[in-house]
Amino acid sequence: MKITEHIANAYGKTLFSFELLPPIKGQSIQGIYNAIDPLMELRPPFIDVTSLREDHIYKEHDNGLLEKVITRKRPGTVAVCAAIMNKYKVDAVPHLICGGFTKDETEYALIDLQFLGIDNVLVLRGDARKAESGFVPTPGGHAFATDLLQQVVNMNNGKYLHDDVTGGGQADFCIGVAGYPEKHFEAPNMQTDFKYLKQKVDMGANFIVTQMFFDVPKYKEFVNNCRANGINVPIIPGLKPITTSKQLVALSKIFHIDIPVELSDAITSCSNEKDVKEVGIQWMIQQCKELIDFGVPVLHFYTMGNPEPTKRIAQAVF
Repeated sequence: MKITEHIANAYGKTLFSFELLPPIKGQSIQGIYNAIDPLMELRPPFIDVTSLREDHIYKEHDNGLLEKVITRKRPGTVAVCAAIMNKYKVDAVPHLICGGFTKDETEYALIDLQFLGIDNVLVLRGDARKAESGFVPTPGGHAFATDLLQQVVNMNNGKYLHDDVTGGGQADFCIGVAGYPEKHFEAPNMQTDFKYLKQKVDMGANFIVTQMFFDVPKYKEFVNNCRANGINVPIIPGLKPITTSKQLVALSKIFHIDIPVELSDAITSCSNEKDVKEVGIQWMIQQCKELIDFGVPVLHFYTMGNPEPTKRIAQAVF
């Protein structure tokens, strides 16, 4: 079922969903199941599965020369989504990213997703490689999320990359894109950010999932500005509680977000990590209650492999 159908069928009730990482290469699927099992009693209608681009390592040979080798640390998102749907009978939402994939590889993935009966995708540009200061497109791949979005839209219209594909039929993906309540870090200003987000919706995006945030008024302002700019699709807030003192700096640095002074002061005043975790959870519980009062369609949690804080929060608000 499509995300938009899940939201429509809820008749205004806020839904619960979460995102998880595929297991590290060499680990079994049981690690995924262990992260999902504690949250299934909350009856999520869908689960997101992230996709990470390839990286480079340098392998030293006996002659002393270094060889640049492409490596992937996590298995394919398509396979993980299929396993989740088979075991839990819940919709899986794979992330499609530009980095690390050619256009042909993306088309193959979309064909596999369609064959498996996966109805939803989340289209993202993806991050830069760790050793690179900015995003570098994969040769033969997409440079921008709008280009990747267009490829999915084209398949929904029965248009494939090559003319030799005939009778392939039309896909029917429900397409999600990213939104940034505090502005994408590469956008020169918020208005430019809205312009590109509006472009994605006009192209065919059906819903928006936001970057994590800790300030509810910023999300509300973002939603109101989206509506004022003619963006009327569902806007799903992305959420993650702070659970360690290191995250106070790390989340701000990695995701380019602000931490409210009240929250940062409460965390820095904690005497141990247990108290930090409790402050983060209680802050997120209050944040979720405010978002439900605002009428958000879904509370979407970034679990990052740790389901316990998300479960506590969801149990407190649902």
